[in-house]
Amino acid sequence: MRVSSATWISRALLAALAVGLLAIAGCTSTTPIKTLLDNPGSYDGKTVRIAGDVTGAVGVLGYGAYRLNDGTGAILVVTKEGGAPREGAKVSVEGRFRAAFTLGSETAAVVQEDKRLSR
Repeated sequence: MRVSSATWISRALLAALAVGLLAIAGCTSTTPIKTLLDNPGSYDGKTVRIAGDVTGAVGVLGYGAYRLNDGTGAILVVTKEGGAPREGAKVSVEGRFRAAFTLGSETAAVVQEDKRLSR
């Protein structure tokens, strides 16, 4: 049985499309930091994923805190293990969002890091 080149190409395109859709389905999207800070009550206590550049960091004995800026806003990320990444690092973080308070246009909030990935 001979398969025409048009059939082969359409099968290859279909397979590539299927692989692409599976890859997209496996990805978890990031939430813009501005979205978290603009509506903290909607995210308080929920697991979120954010990504950006580390703009300040401090770490002591395996614990750490760092400021993450994604271009829409910045938020403090606290860690229990692994310390803080170096300033300038590009990271993606998954963790629990905690809103402390909102006063005027300022929201005090942190993300408690559960998982960190370098980008």
